Amino acid sequence: MSPIPGSGLAKGLAVTLRTMTRKTVTEQYPEAQPELPPRTRGVIGLFEENCTVCMLCARECPDWCIYIDSHKETVPPAAPGGRERSRNVLDRFAIDFALCMYCGICIEVCPFDALFWSPEFEYAETDIHELTHERDKLREWMWTVPAPPALDPGAEDPTELATARKTADKLAAAEAAEAGPAAAPQPPVPGEPEPQEGES
Repeated sequence: MSPIPGSGLAKGLAVTLRTMTRKTVTEQYPEAQPELPPRTRGVIGLFEENCTVCMLCARECPDWCIYIDSHKETVPPAAPGGRERSRNVLDRFAIDFALCMYCGICIEVCPFDALFWSPEFEYAETDIHELTHERDKLREWMWTVPAPPALDPGAEDPTELATARKTADKLAAAEAAEAGPAAAPQPPVPGEPEPQEGES
């Protein structure tokens, strides 16, 4: 059966008329800021105190857009007779967001939680060289990172917390066992009269 001439045009006009009567959902950006989900991949923030210069993020980055420089410092012994130790000190930590593809591998592989996603996305520049953010700029992004969501009330405790509770319970039980025999009243010896009140 051949289609009626002009039926396609009528269907298109019907869709147009239905859409014209609906309320628009266009977000008027930049006048109105969009409501972004908390796990939005906007920009990466650096929590410098947690960084141990292990270089895992730079090694795993597929774009090689993370630049890290460091030096070693000798730390005096913590106790007399101990030996000196060396530790890495961070000199430079930079991310080139002109190269970054926002895969999040650097954040996932960081063993010390030094990198975080921030939902901020307004950092466009007119010069491409300005898209290389040094550690001071990355630290500023850290304060825009949202707090982690609360745990589900029915969820299991984290393994670290469960292990700490087990250890605390074992220590409390051991202390109670040590203090128990000394604190408990001794049973009377058969054949001896029980001491009366006021007698020692």
